[in-house]
Amino acid sequence: MAVLLILGIPLVFGLASLTARPASFAVVNSLAYLIVAACASWLFKESLVSGKLVEYHGLIRIDTLSAFCILVVAIVGFATALYSVGYIRRDIARKTLSEKKAGLYFLLFNLFSLTMFLVPMLDNLGFLWVAIEMTTLVSAFLVGFYNTKESVEAAWKYIIICSVGIILALIGTVLFSYAFSATGGVKTLNWSDMAAAAGRMDRNIVKIAFIFILVGYGTKAGLAPMHTWLPDAHSQAIAPASAMLSGVLLKTSLYAILRFGTIVINAVGFTYFGNLLMVFGLVSLFISCGFILVQKDLKRMLAYSSIEHLGIIALGLGIGNAFALAGALLHVSNHAVTKSFMFFGAGELVNSYRSHNMHSIRGGMRCVPFVSVMTLLGVFALTGLPPFSIFFSEIMIAIGAFSKGAYWAGGAMLLFLGIIFGAFIHNFSRMIFGNPPKDMQPQGAALSVKLAFLFLLVPVCILGLIVPLIKKDLLWIARSLF
Repeated sequence: MAVLLILGIPLVFGLASLTARPASFAVVNSLAYLIVAACASWLFKESLVSGKLVEYHGLIRIDTLSAFCILVVAIVGFATALYSVGYIRRDIARKTLSEKKAGLYFLLFNLFSLTMFLVPMLDNLGFLWVAIEMTTLVSAFLVGFYNTKESVEAAWKYIIICSVGIILALIGTVLFSYAFSATGGVKTLNWSDMAAAAGRMDRNIVKIAFIFILVGYGTKAGLAPMHTWLPDAHSQAIAPASAMLSGVLLKTSLYAILRFGTIVINAVGFTYFGNLLMVFGLVSLFISCGFILVQKDLKRMLAYSSIEHLGIIALGLGIGNAFALAGALLHVSNHAVTKSFMFFGAGELVNSYRSHNMHSIRGGMRCVPFVSVMTLLGVFALTGLPPFSIFFSEIMIAIGAFSKGAYWAGGAMLLFLGIIFGAFIHNFSRMIFGNPPKDMQPQGAALSVKLAFLFLLVPVCILGLIVPLIKKDLLWIARSLF
C-alpha cells in the first residue's frame, strides 16, 4: 500500500493539476506530499528493522538503500510542495506566470517527483536507465520554465549534455548485460540477479563497463569534469525546481552508480571501484572550489556547491571503510535538506531584489529579515559548521580517510572545505548585512514559505545533534546497505 501511495499520489495529482485552480490546488498538493513523506518514512523504518524486501512481479524491488533514497526524495518533495504554495501565488500576483502556466508547473512537479520515486524502486537496470532519462526530459521543462533566452539555452544544454551521458550509461548497461549472459545464466537485466552472479563475470569487461557507467551517470550526477550543464540549469530553473534538482535529482544518478558499483565490487574487488570514486570526488572538489571563489551569481554559486558536495559523497564512498561509508550516506540526506533549504533562501532573495547578482543584493536583514535569518543559518549548515548536520557527515568522512591512511585525500578535502567556507561567509555577509538599496522596502515571507523553511530546519539541526548518540547505529546501517 505504501508503494502504491508513493507512486499513485504524484500521478493522480499531476493529472488533477490540469483542471484545478493553481492557488487552491497548491495547498492540497502539499498535503498530499505530506502523506507521501509519511509512507516513505514507514517504508524505510520497516526495511531497516525487518530487512524485508518489497517486491512486485520482478519489476519493483525495494531494499534498505532503495527505501533510504525514496525517503530523501519524499522529504524534499514535501518541503518543495509547501514552498511552492507561496512562491507560485506570488508569481501569479505579479503576473510573472499565468494561471495556466502555474497549472503546468504542478503537472511537471508531480511528474518529476514520480520519475525520481521510480528510480530507486526498479530492479531492472534497463528500466532504471529509462527512469533516469525520464527525469531529464521532465526536469528540462522546469529549467526552461520562465521561457527566457538564458533559461531555454540552459534547458537545451542540460538535455544535450545529459543525453550524451545517458548514452554512455546505456553502453555500460549493455556491457554489464553481456558480461552476465556470458556466465550462462538466465538473460535478464535485473540487478539482483547480476549482483548474485558478479563473481563469475569477466573482470575486464566489468571494468570497462563501469567506466561507461561512471562517466555516463556521473554526468547526470554532476561529478566533474562532466558537470558543465549543472550551473546553468540550476541557476535558471524556477526556484522550487532548483531545490529538487540540487537536493535529490543528482542523488538518483548517484544511486545508479552505487547499484552498478555493488556488482563491480563483487566481481573485481573494492579497490578498482574505490580509486575511481576518489579521483572523481577530489576533481569535483577542486573544480567547484575554483568556480565558487570567482562567482557573482547567487544561484550559480549554490550550483557549484552541489558539485562540491557530490564530490564529498563520492570521496566517502571511494574511501569505503565503515566511517566513510556512514558519513557519505548521511551526507546524502544532509546535503539534500540543506541545499533545498538554501535554494529556498536564494529564490526569496532573487525574487525580492529582482536580481541574481550578489553585488545587487544588500541589506537583506533589513529588507527580508526572516529569509535572511534562515539563509544565514543555511550558510553555516552548508559550510559544515557545528552543530549542524553536515559538519558530522564531513568529519566522519575525514576520520574515515585518516584511519585508512589516505592522509592526502582527507587533507585535500579539508583544505578545499576551508577555502569554500571563506568564500561563502564573504559573499553572504555582504548580502545579508550592510545598507540596502534606497528604493528597497521591507518585505515579509508567505506563511507556506516560512513553514517550508522551518520544516527543513529540523533535520538540518537535529541530525547534527543526534549523530554522536547514534554513531554505532549509523555504522551498522552503512554496513547493511552494502
